[in-house]
Amino acid sequence: MNKKVNTQAVVISAILCSIAIIIPMFSPIKIILEPASFTLASHVPIFLAMFISPGTALFVTVGSTIGFLLGGFPITVVLRALSHLLFVIIGSIYLKKHKDIIEEGKSSLIYSFTVSLIHAIGEVLIVIPFYFGPSLSQGYYDKGFIVSILGLVGLGTIIHSMIDFSLSKYIWKLMPKDVVKKIVVNI
Repeated sequence: MNKKVNTQAVVISAILCSIAIIIPMFSPIKIILEPASFTLASHVPIFLAMFISPGTALFVTVGSTIGFLLGGFPITVVLRALSHLLFVIIGSIYLKKHKDIIEEGKSSLIYSFTVSLIHAIGEVLIVIPFYFGPSLSQGYYDKGFIVSILGLVGLGTIIHSMIDFSLSKYIWKLMPKDVVKKIVVNI
């Protein structure tokens, strides 16, 4: 079986992966709410990749994780980035079957919230074991479990993810429809 290679999709996947690596390494836009921090637009390449295909989304998510690793972030942040594989797999498979959801208002908002909730659960589950050890900065312990883990990591991730989804959706809608049709991979 020889599949035709979609060159545009491969190139755009590589560009998104590169951007996903570069954002955490060089982004000057970081929101710090001690003890947590959020790198704005760090999920945009991942969401755009999810709009293309599950395979592209997984590829870009691994690239993003590498970016956080190379950016010198603490291991908890790198593992939080790796946990994105959870929401990416679920969200991109759903999008593959429901591509029109990107264009719809209410359905798109529900999708964004649901994916963001899965995203937050994954990140909270990553941070919990570190909270009960001496690995985190003192700020996490000073604010307590509810504020630090459930509030800043959990709720903060939902908000951050929904903002990045909205940015991604906006960028996706700006793309010429003929380009979109050529790069969406039906794997």
